[in-house]
Amino acid sequence: MSNLTDMEIFARVVTAGSMSAAGREMSLSPAVVSKRIRRLEDRLGTRLLQRTTRQIALTEAGQGFYDRVLAILASVEEAETFVTRGSAQARGTLKVSAPTSFGRLHVAPHLGRFLEANPDLSLNLDLSDDFVDIVGDGYDLAIRIAELSDSSLVARRLAPVHRVLCAAPAYLARQGEPTSLQDLIDNHVRIAAAAQDPWRLVGPHGPEIVRVSAPLRTNSSEVVREAVIAGVGIALRSTWDIGPELREGKLRIVLPAYRASKEVGLHAVYPSRRFLPAKVRVFIDFLAQLYGPAPYWDAGLEQWLSETPHSATAAE
Repeated sequence: MSNLTDMEIFARVVTAGSMSAAGREMSLSPAVVSKRIRRLEDRLGTRLLQRTTRQIALTEAGQGFYDRVLAILASVEEAETFVTRGSAQARGTLKVSAPTSFGRLHVAPHLGRFLEANPDLSLNLDLSDDFVDIVGDGYDLAIRIAELSDSSLVARRLAPVHRVLCAAPAYLARQGEPTSLQDLIDNHVRIAAAAQDPWRLVGPHGPEIVRVSAPLRTNSSEVVREAVIAGVGIALRSTWDIGPELREGKLRIVLPAYRASKEVGLHAVYPSRRFLPAKVRVFIDFLAQLYGPAPYWDAGLEQWLSETPHSATAAE
């Protein structure tokens, strides 16, 4: 036991009026309580309590020590209350990393509501398509769209991610719609950002890998999005990114039997499950409630996502 524990035992003996009563309150035997008091007196070099068979009384030194011990214990309790209250309430600065397009489309529009609900919290949101070093760069959490492998980090899945092959009606009118995966490979322009080459698809016969071949090279996912809308070629895009264009008819899904792996998901990734700060917890809970297993960007797309036309049954 620490010196602070000795002080707690001493104060409890005084308030309880006896060592046996203090022992019962602290689940200690009277012998242990007596030993701790003697050790405290030996360390201080003075007697704190006058003991009789029926009661105890404070010495003059004991009275002065008792008054100061109460102040110390009150300060310790105040410090613990401050920490636990701080852990329970979201406060301070939250540093978050998110993919550029997703952060712009599906994080930024909702931040006003989140900050209004957490007035003691400020948010530092960095948008980047790189996999940042969460610990090394000092992030509280990162939003990642990926098939996560084993890691020392902790991840919570926030929503599924559907990636589909799509093209603009103008491109399909000019080049025709691919009738098979092999037709796509042989006869169509395929565009993607460098980090998304090759496409790793899952189709009727299992995993398929398709290399990208296009007159356009870019490191920007947003450039790919604009290029496919402009009719440059066929792209593999997430429904969270092109939902409005699909609904408005600016883009059409092609070869719907082929999608990116279902293991790819939207995740909140953070360093440790132990002592998770409230500011991290409330933000993750906010995002999980906002997106969920049926995210709002897929509303109305379920029929398209489940369709498997006869023309997309196999790679010939």
